[in-house]
Amino acid sequence: MNTSPECKESDIANYTCYKTNESIQIASDLTKPVWMKAAKSGRFVDMVTGDPGLYDTRAAALWNDKYLYVAFWAEEPFVSATQTERDSIVFLDNDLELFIDGGDCYYELEINALNTLYEVFFIWRDAYKKGGKFDVPEFDITKETAFTFGGDYDRTGSTFWWGRHPRGTRWAFLDYDMPGLQTAVNVDGKINDNTTVDKGWTAEIAIPWKSLKWLANGRSLPPTNGDCWRMFFGRFQKMVTSGKEIHPHPAWTMNKHGIYDTHLPECFSRVHFTTELLPS
Repeated sequence: MNTSPECKESDIANYTCYKTNESIQIASDLTKPVWMKAAKSGRFVDMVTGDPGLYDTRAAALWNDKYLYVAFWAEEPFVSATQTERDSIVFLDNDLELFIDGGDCYYELEINALNTLYEVFFIWRDAYKKGGKFDVPEFDITKETAFTFGGDYDRTGSTFWWGRHPRGTRWAFLDYDMPGLQTAVNVDGKINDNTTVDKGWTAEIAIPWKSLKWLANGRSLPPTNGDCWRMFFGRFQKMVTSGKEIHPHPAWTMNKHGIYDTHLPECFSRVHFTTELLPS
């Protein structure tokens, strides 16, 4: 049940993730038959209003016994990217984003058109306790690069320190790298060249199920028929008009959040896993 005051139950998208017996080679070739058959989401919408995004953006997901696979299609007439260092602030560029909710924690992945990655693992502060399940070396706040995080654009009044979410702050682990993560991008055009009009770019992602143990929250890995995971599929678009960059960057997502904040797991889309094989 959705408990967020920001998005309504009717706002949440539902996506059926079919199984495939194929082992998908990650090369951002989304013309492969397996992706051509996959069910694409609807056109992404403005995260706040729910209106259609200016550029067409869609996502799809598949799974097999070893991996969760995600694909993005992003229309963009002038593909650009500048961030080249891993875990640099990728959302300063145009980017595609995947979040995976794990109940007491969630994972964020951002990727730009140069295949530069930004990863953060978040643990809700009320779930981080001595002797608890997250009291392990990889989430040691005294040794890892960890910060408290309240949410997007919380700058005034009672939300300044704690953010808007009823659970309050999170620990954000900036050094986290998802084990076995594979990503690839492909640009249909010429990146960082505004003398030509591009068609856009695509991204392809594979995450081993065994690497999602912290996010399983009691669910089977790999999933069983009917399992439901909450995931965020989004895009942030750097736009410049009359020489001025629009701030904040327009955000387009699989479903409306009602507010400019990606960090609302209750507003993430529902991904329903089925053992039914991808239709031929």
